[in-house]
Amino acid sequence: MKVLLHGTVEKLRAGRVRLLWLVLGAMLLVSAFPLALYHRQVLHLSQEKLVDTERVQQTEVTRSLSDEISLFESNLTQQLISERQILALTGLIQDVEDPAAQPKVTRLLENFVASNPKTFIYLTAVGHTGKGTGASQGNFRPEQDPFVNKSLKRAFATCVQSLFFRSDPLALDDRPAFVIAVPLQVGDEFTGMLAAVVSLEPVLHRLQETSVRGREVFVVDRFGHIVVHPSSREMVPGTDLSGQSPIVAQIRALPQELRATETVRFTRKDKNRGVEMIGTYSTLPEVNWAVVAQRSLNDAREDAGVRELNRQALAFVLVVTLVAILVGYFFAVGISEPIRGLAASTRAISRGEFHQRSS
Repeated sequence: MKVLLHGTVEKLRAGRVRLLWLVLGAMLLVSAFPLALYHRQVLHLSQEKLVDTERVQQTEVTRSLSDEISLFESNLTQQLISERQILALTGLIQDVEDPAAQPKVTRLLENFVASNPKTFIYLTAVGHTGKGTGASQGNFRPEQDPFVNKSLKRAFATCVQSLFFRSDPLALDDRPAFVIAVPLQVGDEFTGMLAAVVSLEPVLHRLQETSVRGREVFVVDRFGHIVVHPSSREMVPGTDLSGQSPIVAQIRALPQELRATETVRFTRKDKNRGVEMIGTYSTLPEVNWAVVAQRSLNDAREDAGVRELNRQALAFVLVVTLVAILVGYFFAVGISEPIRGLAASTRAISRGEFHQRSS
């Protein structure tokens, strides 16, 4: 009999402990666990919304910049055509190599360059033999830069065929530039070339303005070479990105005449680790360039406050868990009082104290 009562007491004691854990577990199950599931679902939905928002923003940025660059380039060409018309109206277009005409031609070129100090670095007018005159900003000399000199020679060879010319991207002291040229003609007769070395500083400033909070916006040509990059010293014009960036490699594979805007997600290698990226490109078939905007998803989350939301949600779950533990503990203690009374009565009966009753 005593052995049986003693076993009952031990079971009650163990039951008290088990009851406490059961109550605590139940409180956590009905309070913190649903919150944790809800938090996970909200984060998943926030992630999808974040990607959609970033896609819209990148699309707006790339399309806007592509329109600006297209307008910028067409204005440059139109300015050269207007200068060519001035040469035609003054009768200088027939032979810009004529020693008697060169002072007038030089004055026209100098006035043109002086009126466009932020864009035109150098302007030259040459005759059908490749000789002529020019005007420049500061002390710039095209013959001192082999890449510029080579581009001007290619421009002349193109203009001989009565075609307009636009060079590949150039780097002048790590600053983006390129060469454009239009043929000089009297009727169908080729008389020379009007060529300019153009700075892309205005485009560079716009890219730097939009490359904020981890977003990187740059311009590449159809071969994947950098035309303009906000970090012009590290990423100089002409650098091939097609082997480093999946989105640039995709641009290189597009048809030359295609005008398209597309957003892609990809993984970029950074110090032997993969970084989730989202990027958008908009092509400019008229100049064979493309504007690219890309950003890591971590930077996008940070900018959208997802991490802060995650920290706040976790803090809330921890507070709710602590409250559930405290409430569950006191609740378990409260309902265990009758059990302790029963255990005390059982122990008294086992000692032969039949006058004590369980409460």
